[in-house]
Amino acid sequence: MRNARVRSIHVHPVKAFRSLPLREVAVERWGPAGDRRWMLIDDGGKVVTQRRHPRLALAAAEPLPGGGVVLSAPDRAPVTVPVPAPGATVPADVFGDKVEVVPAEDPAVHAWCSDYLGVSVRLVHLDDPAVRRPVDPAYALPGETVTFADGYPLLLTTTASLDRLNDLVGQGAHAHEGPLPMSRFRPNVVIEGTEAWAEDDWSRVTVGEVAFRVTKPSGRCVVTTTDQDTARRGREPLHTLARHRSVGGRLLFGVNLVPLSPGVLRVGDPLEVTA
Repeated sequence: MRNARVRSIHVHPVKAFRSLPLREVAVERWGPAGDRRWMLIDDGGKVVTQRRHPRLALAAAEPLPGGGVVLSAPDRAPVTVPVPAPGATVPADVFGDKVEVVPAEDPAVHAWCSDYLGVSVRLVHLDDPAVRRPVDPAYALPGETVTFADGYPLLLTTTASLDRLNDLVGQGAHAHEGPLPMSRFRPNVVIEGTEAWAEDDWSRVTVGEVAFRVTKPSGRCVVTTTDQDTARRGREPLHTLARHRSVGGRLLFGVNLVPLSPGVLRVGDPLEVTA
């Protein structure tokens, strides 16, 4: 593990939109700065993701100073979205978590998003990640919170595990779909220089100047079968994960992290397993 280090860093300014690669990022108690502070909800308040709308993979969000974003998508003009002023919140449902959120102020923003997906949606902002959404209490320490990420502040994957997974894909019935890129798994941090599946045994790690608690392996969903460059779906990697990485009915790839200290992550930072 002496050569384990950060290969790449990614954030997702709007949940389910295209990921944004960075050379460095500040890590806050609830995750990387600017990661998943915005999301779409339907008319019932439920989060809208690539699970039902793979076309979201083709939409992009560029962050603006102060937390706003510029949205873009194929064949349409970009739209600028400032952070809404403090005010009345509306309830949202993030996979069963009830969260108070603040809608974007300009109705044209909601219309832009709805027109792109072909369904009625609203763009909403997480105004106070320090209090709005606790981490799953089954895996959390007191006071730990998360943004609109699926459940935990950061997702870490390793290149060695992806290489091994691609070896297995290549031996299966859908070998023509491989090799798969890491973008299918939408991680925040990608580590190189480990053994395949080494992350299964970690409980605490330090990456550069930031310490993390490893909560649990990440159970994967249909989003991993979505080509993030075309929005087309296939069978992999879920078909192969079901044969080789199924534990308790969950198909595992990557691990979920909670920061134990603030700091800055940089590409090239070393990773040290501390427990």
